[in-house]
Amino acid sequence: MARITRTPVRIIWREEAIFKDTYGGDVGVVAIGGMHFTDGNPSDTVLLTMHPIGGTQGVPVMPRLAEAGLHVLAMDSRYRGVDYALIMEKVALDLGAAVRYAREKLGYKKVIMLGWSGGGSLSAFYQAQAENPTVTDSPGGGGPDLTKAGLIPGDGVIEIAAHVSRHGTLTEWIDASILDEANPDIRDPELDLYGDLVKPPYTPEFIERYRAAQLARNHRITAWVKEKLAHLRATGRENEEFAFATHGTMADPRWLDPAIDPNDRKANWCYMGDPRIVNMSPVGLARFSTLRSWLSQWSHSDANADGLRSLATVSKPVLVMNNTADDACTPSHSQRLFDAVAHDRKKLVHIKGATHYYQDQPELAQQAAQTIRTWLTENDLLA
Repeated sequence: MARITRTPVRIIWREEAIFKDTYGGDVGVVAIGGMHFTDGNPSDTVLLTMHPIGGTQGVPVMPRLAEAGLHVLAMDSRYRGVDYALIMEKVALDLGAAVRYAREKLGYKKVIMLGWSGGGSLSAFYQAQAENPTVTDSPGGGGPDLTKAGLIPGDGVIEIAAHVSRHGTLTEWIDASILDEANPDIRDPELDLYGDLVKPPYTPEFIERYRAAQLARNHRITAWVKEKLAHLRATGRENEEFAFATHGTMADPRWLDPAIDPNDRKANWCYMGDPRIVNMSPVGLARFSTLRSWLSQWSHSDANADGLRSLATVSKPVLVMNNTADDACTPSHSQRLFDAVAHDRKKLVHIKGATHYYQDQPELAQQAAQTIRTWLTENDLLA
């Protein structure tokens, strides 16, 4: 087995900013960190991965990639570990700083955007904006303008165990039964997956009604957020924020009825554990947020970082990898990402039995790494 070298990386730069939305440092100072994985042999190609709230350096597949002779730069965004104030457009700037570092400081000739899990839509969004920038502001205002950011495109995109977007995933997971955001105990019993009236298997009619109610709830929260933000601006507090909680965000019927969007996952389980517990736990998706952050990453009608729309404009080769026992990103996500790519330099592969994190599955992580290496070679992306 190859001896893996892990080198810590720190990138610091300044940007124009009126106020801080992350802890530490002066206003306008941005610092991101990560890990550079190599096997000790030189390479002109690096896989660059970033998740909006970080953690990719700890994913089991990353050292397996290095063991397969692939260099990996696993970076965290400025929002490492917390997403309550996260602005996806700023995360794109963070990823851009990492791409520039890989090319100009580390000397790589080819940079491949490796989007794992929530990094899938981020990588697609970044690549689309680097190739043809269109986003001039974040949905809540205050920038950044990506058309002026000078983002450097990658040479290919890999989507592995990825979802279509943060806002799309939240909407598919959000508890449609909650009627009062201030009191989540007020519910529609006919839509309460964890109540006494509704039990799997679910009928197509119920799923249709449930999905519509999920989308409606997302829109209601978005409308309230816009009203609140407009009030702050109208009262001379345009640079202030407002924090709030969103309860009930792990109530996707798929976790209780595995016949919906089927794969090899087990029933009554999701990647964070018992979905009923996660639904109201502190670690639930979008549990804590702020106004501008909601519009940028969770609003179904406003968020820019959409994997499907982004991949539709990407010109570079794309590999989509579906883990068939994934208990976070079900197969329809992989299929939709693959179908969104407009050109024919794309490939969809399935890693049989792999879970979302490849936890305790080293042989499947190795299989994924070899699959990526083969694809890179086939597309002349690996010397």
